[in-house]
Amino acid sequence: MRKIFASMTAVSMAAAVMLAGCGSNSSDKKTTTAASTKATEAATEKKTEAATEKKTEAVTEKETEKVSSKEASSEEVSSEKASEEASSEAASKETEAKADENAKVRVIDIDLTSEQYAFGVDKEQPELLEKTNEFIAKIMEDGTFDEICNHYFGDGEPVMVKSAEYDESKDQLVVATNAGFEPFEYMKGEDYCGIDMEMAALLADYLGKELVIQNMDFDAVCLAVGQQKCDIAMAGLTITDSRKDQVTFTDSYYNASQKLIVAADDTTFDACKTKEDVEAIFKTFDSKTKVGAQNGTTAQFYVEGSADLDFAGFDMTLVGYKNASLAVQDLLNGNLDYVMVDAAPAASITAAINSL
Repeated sequence: MRKIFASMTAVSMAAAVMLAGCGSNSSDKKTTTAASTKATEAATEKKTEAATEKKTEAVTEKETEKVSSKEASSEEVSSEKASEEASSEAASKETEAKADENAKVRVIDIDLTSEQYAFGVDKEQPELLEKTNEFIAKIMEDGTFDEICNHYFGDGEPVMVKSAEYDESKDQLVVATNAGFEPFEYMKGEDYCGIDMEMAALLADYLGKELVIQNMDFDAVCLAVGQQKCDIAMAGLTITDSRKDQVTFTDSYYNASQKLIVAADDTTFDACKTKEDVEAIFKTFDSKTKVGAQNGTTAQFYVEGSADLDFAGFDMTLVGYKNASLAVQDLLNGNLDYVMVDAAPAASITAAINSL
């Protein structure tokens, strides 16, 4: 019995051991499975991260390539523009060089005087003076004057101005001028052009009057107004005390100066930097040196001398002309040494002569 019981006990203990072993294996399997799952998840996560990184790197690389491509394209465009600008500049310089080679006359770019232009009004018409000053202030303030100047000094087009016939029975603004002073007053066919003429047309509109322009010699302009034959002188007039005896000047609308025109190959004044340098050379000249100028202008007074304008004058011989264009033509013909005229007309005249 003891042997049987012992044998049964042994079997029971063996079974228990076996059962315990079975339990232990199940737990280990669960642990192993969990670990394996975590490992798989970690591996998957790493693969996903790696894939994401690769995709990000690929996208970034493509974006970088696009940016680089755009930058390269932009650089190419900039390079093309720079090349075009350089070509244009070179062409412009070449044109200027050719123009210089063909030039017949040129302007010495030194201001010899400083003066102001104004309109000369009939002394018996103080209301006209007041209204004209209002007009000048208005066009200066609203940009109209700058626009007019752009027609002659910029890329604008001159406006043709027509004159009505004089009629005492009508309400007219009668303007005295000398239409040989481009770009302030000149003619194209039957029409008038120029800064002063465009202002005359606008002034007549401002006053509600019909415009009449009377063209005459320059030195008769102020006289005509002083004798009440015209209402106002608009002719590139420099304000002077002597002219105040004949007209009342409006407010100034333009700053001007006198400049010297010489033959293109004349190097006499090339080293000059100031008006004093030019005048030092003038003082070495005598009556054999002939200077052309428009009659009655500041240029004439500058050469001959004028207490009114504080000009000492020089020993050079002044030859008078109806307009400065005729004087420049005489310079080309060899009858003059130099021509003196206001800066703006000097530029216009030389450009016209050299383009022929």
